[in-house]
Amino acid sequence: MSTSLPRLMKIGAAALCLVALIGAAPSRAATLLRDADIEHALGQLGAPVLRAAGLSPGQVRILLIDDSTLNAFIIDTQHIFIHSGLLSKLGSAAQLQAVIAHEAAHIANGHISRRLGNMRSARTASGLGLALAAAAAAAGGGRAAAGLAIGTQSSVMRNFLAHSRAEESSADISSVRYLTRAGIDPRAAVEVQKLFSGQIALAEHRQDPYTLSHPLTRDRLRALEGLAATAPAAGPDGTAQYWFARARGKLTAFTRAPGWTLRRAGDSPSGDIAELRRAVAYHRQSDLGRALAHIDAAITARPKDPFLRELKGQILLESRRPADAARDYAAAARLAPRNALILGGLGRAQLAAGDHSQALNTLENARGRDYGDARILRDLSVAYARTGQPAMASLVTAERYALQGRLSDAAIHAQRAAGALPRGSGPWKRAQDVLSAAQSAARR
Repeated sequence: MSTSLPRLMKIGAAALCLVALIGAAPSRAATLLRDADIEHALGQLGAPVLRAAGLSPGQVRILLIDDSTLNAFIIDTQHIFIHSGLLSKLGSAAQLQAVIAHEAAHIANGHISRRLGNMRSARTASGLGLALAAAAAAAGGGRAAAGLAIGTQSSVMRNFLAHSRAEESSADISSVRYLTRAGIDPRAAVEVQKLFSGQIALAEHRQDPYTLSHPLTRDRLRALEGLAATAPAAGPDGTAQYWFARARGKLTAFTRAPGWTLRRAGDSPSGDIAELRRAVAYHRQSDLGRALAHIDAAITARPKDPFLRELKGQILLESRRPADAARDYAAAARLAPRNALILGGLGRAQLAAGDHSQALNTLENARGRDYGDARILRDLSVAYARTGQPAMASLVTAERYALQGRLSDAAIHAQRAAGALPRGSGPWKRAQDVLSAAQSAARR
């Protein structure tokens, strides 16, 4: 995504130790695209598949990676990562659900857990355990989220992500079973594999990462076609297709040229998605009047939808109308009071509007629900500074730097915080956690 388009809240994911995704240079950090609407849509699409796999939708998050190549992968048992390029390329909800089913099969069949055990015992992936801890922090389960960004060599990460042919065949069999159990047409899995089948003969450097991490052979494709042919077919799910179109429509509205979006918005399967896409396109053209008119039309069609209210708040905030933005973010938060990204947006708007004490309360609530959002931590440090609490501002800054892998910077701020906080207090202990992690990293 262009750096001129910050609207999907790009969060540096060095904390996930994905500095060397398949095909990427070791210095290139992966980036999470954090958007409440898109993550909700991915959750809606993934839930029936995860339940069919015996996994809890509340414990396995599906997150979007900012990368135009086609890939999906797992690095632990609690996250499935989808490249934005793959979401943009797929043509139906069932195809995306087939991708999720395949990755869920790797989790349910123990492929990732077995590999972790082998790597730890062989000591061939130094720091990889910290990558998994970082992924847990991204789900809000971390403490100080410190020491979670130790870099990994590209060869290590590549070997870690690559599945064997036996694992792929096992995942194919399981994914067809999950799709059938969830009432999703398993032929979508074949359609996905055919997207990549033409790459088998390409040189490795020209193949999409999915082909490298999920080895595909013609025999495997034929076997998958046989599995799908014997499974009962299923018709399209209108609800699933809606959420797929909405996620894909919002993503492309922010990443493709506004003119491209405006020409195609009318092809959306529902009026509210068309209006959402137009609102984003006009917002990116700095046409606030038209952007507000279209997002208001979408809200009229779905008045209880928190994510449309959130988008209106975002448009207003980025158009330098923070007080108005705070009102719409507050409306979104009333409809989705547990959503950390919406709460983070509300706190950001309150901060910009000068309501620093209220912003502090809102951002602490957001932080408690998602420890891994560096933008929430950045705003929270500003809120502490503006309410006259510099030690807490230093502590939160230290935790943000630690989350991003900047442990030397984190140690400076943690030391500053520890020197001013009451010794033995909870915040003081958090500062000590950051210092301890920084010291451990320095010894490696």
